[in-house]
Amino acid sequence: MDVQLQELIDKIKKDGVASAESSAGKIIAEAEKKAAAIIKEAESKADSIIRAAKAETERMEKASEDAITQAGRNLIISFRDGINREVSALVQAETEKAYDKDLLKKLIPETVKAWAANPSSDELSVLLPSKELKALEASLKSALKAKISKGLEIKGDSSLASGFRIGAKNGSAFYDFSADEVAALFSAYLNPKTTELMKKAAASVEKTETPAEKKAVPEKTEKAAKPAAKPAAKKTVSKPKAAKKPASKKGSK
Repeated sequence: MDVQLQELIDKIKKDGVASAESSAGKIIAEAEKKAAAIIKEAESKADSIIRAAKAETERMEKASEDAITQAGRNLIISFRDGINREVSALVQAETEKAYDKDLLKKLIPETVKAWAANPSSDELSVLLPSKELKALEASLKSALKAKISKGLEIKGDSSLASGFRIGAKNGSAFYDFSADEVAALFSAYLNPKTTELMKKAAASVEKTETPAEKKAVPEKTEKAAKPAAKPAAKKTVSKPKAAKKPASKKGSK
């Protein structure tokens, strides 16, 4: 009787252990499947975040480079325009200074004679700055006495600051020798020259750059190496040990 009971107990234990092992195996397999899915999803999200971060970094880098380029261009243009303004102002000042009374006393008669040498020339008119008319009128009338007798007029013009204008009385044609126009003529020649000199100066600066300044920026890597995913740690469930079979007692005969 005791032997049969023990065998029944052993059978129940064996069936229980087998059932527990089967259930544990299913739980482990399901857990490993879920863990693999979680890892895959995490890797996908991480890769997406890396791509988005790289794209944003490249966008910001390009925007920064464009901004620096534009700022440099604006600085150069501003500097060039400033130099041209300074040159123009200097030419203007020096031209006005050169147009003194002594120069005009010599220049105007020569200009009138050159114009009057043309047979088809009309009656002439000379316009002087109103503020200088009185100082120059007597000298010019003496030098141009013959031309005045033929109709030459010498008049003042309040719009002239320095220099003079000469032309036909009817206004059909005239030459403007005012300080403004002569300075503009010189500036039109000098400003492109100034720009060209600045370009040459910039080129010479580039040639004298140190090797450290010319060092190229390292090229971008095509794509950051994707870190290898760590294999999921396999969970193990220890199998319950079978209870030690007690020694069967022999029944008394």
